[in-house]
Amino acid sequence: MPTLTVGIIGYPLGHSISPAFQQAAFDHYGIDVRYLVWETPPEGLAQRIQSLRAPIVLGANVTVPHKEAVRSSLDSLSEAAQRTGAVNTIVNRNGLLEGHNTDITGFLRALREDGGFDPRGKRVLLLGAGGAARAVAYALASAGVASLTIANRTVERAQRLIQVLSIGAIAKVVPMERDALAAGDAWDLIVNTTTLGMVHSQGDGQSPLPVELIPPHALVYDLVYNPPETPLLREARRAGAATLGGLAMLVYQGAEAFQLWTDKEAPLPVMFEAARKALAAMGR
Repeated sequence: MPTLTVGIIGYPLGHSISPAFQQAAFDHYGIDVRYLVWETPPEGLAQRIQSLRAPIVLGANVTVPHKEAVRSSLDSLSEAAQRTGAVNTIVNRNGLLEGHNTDITGFLRALREDGGFDPRGKRVLLLGAGGAARAVAYALASAGVASLTIANRTVERAQRLIQVLSIGAIAKVVPMERDALAAGDAWDLIVNTTTLGMVHSQGDGQSPLPVELIPPHALVYDLVYNPPETPLLREARRAGAATLGGLAMLVYQGAEAFQLWTDKEAPLPVMFEAARKALAAMGR
């Protein structure tokens, strides 16, 4: 029987540690699968998705900037993927491609278990309006937050997010500008879904918020995991705020993807250990 393959689709992918912890999970069970890196520019996305229909391919993880664009190339979407309009996991079922969104449960599990934070009734600032932001906004609205302010450079994109998710009763949009954010509420939770601060990104070394806009009582949750010590988390600690990095969410969403591909329980301790070693090997 030939070696099966699965991989991650995104652009760029120099920051990704998904291959390390996913491969560790397959190896833990002795499953003959190779987890590959499929760096795919937008113009190559349709062809890449088509290649997932091959019998030896289990599916793929999907990351920036393709979480929304992949939907039109798939045969079916889970309820979560439909509601959010974003896909981060694809499963090949005998040549038919299913789109799933495991970011939702991964985000909430990390927030509650690793951040020790219950979002119900809380005031939240969400930075960004891309595919990850859609999953986060959906998760927070479902968890019963009191208010959700979405800050994005392109206000229209954030407004579309609110419309897609039908969360206008609790959500509002502000531009990603100091004056607009300074005039906002005293946030209980700040979540960064942008790539600002991520290695090998245009925002490498940048924080989306300055220290003076971070309330000391808040939890600051940065979905960026590479580097573990992001510019935003440094600013948050300077402000006296609690912090949560993106590694736990990354592993939890990846664990759910692993279960979708294999029907096996994900070996979380193995995956976390491999993820941390991969980050350490990158010098981060």
